[in-house]
Amino acid sequence: MATVGLIGSGHIGGTLARLAVNAGYDVVLSNSRGPETLTGLVEELGPQASAGTADAAANAGDLVVVTIPLKSYRSVPAAPLAGKVVIDTNNYYPERDGQFPELDSATATSSELLQRHLPEARVVKAFNNIFFKHLLALPRPNGAADRSALPIAGDDADAKETVTAFLDRIGYEAVDVGSLADGWRFQPGNPAYGVIYSADPADWERESPAGTGTLRAALAAAG
Repeated sequence: MATVGLIGSGHIGGTLARLAVNAGYDVVLSNSRGPETLTGLVEELGPQASAGTADAAANAGDLVVVTIPLKSYRSVPAAPLAGKVVIDTNNYYPERDGQFPELDSATATSSELLQRHLPEARVVKAFNNIFFKHLLALPRPNGAADRSALPIAGDDADAKETVTAFLDRIGYEAVDVGSLADGWRFQPGNPAYGVIYSADPADWERESPAGTGTLRAALAAAG
């Protein structure tokens, strides 16, 4: 069975680790504080999970998820990710990350910055538009009427096929939005970001499935 490496094991990373283990994957977790801080999560996930450094997760992963604050993207180890499919979950929050002129001017997307940092990897943007509690609650088997869809973007067609298969295994449809440059369509401030998986704006944390039709309509409304 394939291994998923996680560079970052916070809300999204920890949730993806749970979904991956449930789908039969092995996972190697890492964070900026050291593998010893992940002991509780590893014990909770069971024998399919282990913890190591970011380099260890990058080396072990057949598929690697980068899920750290954007301001830290240059800390991602490039050499062990050469040739690998890398899922980028990052969003740009200037109040947290500081200012990135190319993002402020919309001359690049956050995933394009990561791709430039990892020139030999194949970066696909995914999982950045959904609240981690919704991500955990909404997986459904293939063919379920209430299955939700998540957008992906990337410059490598084979890499997007790999990520589409991963989404399917963990319980989601994938909607291909286009290249990394098109990833802005599901970044913060656009209709496909967050709210489409929420049942009620007044009760934002209560999840509601959003299928391909709902997602495509939200993406089309991006401005």
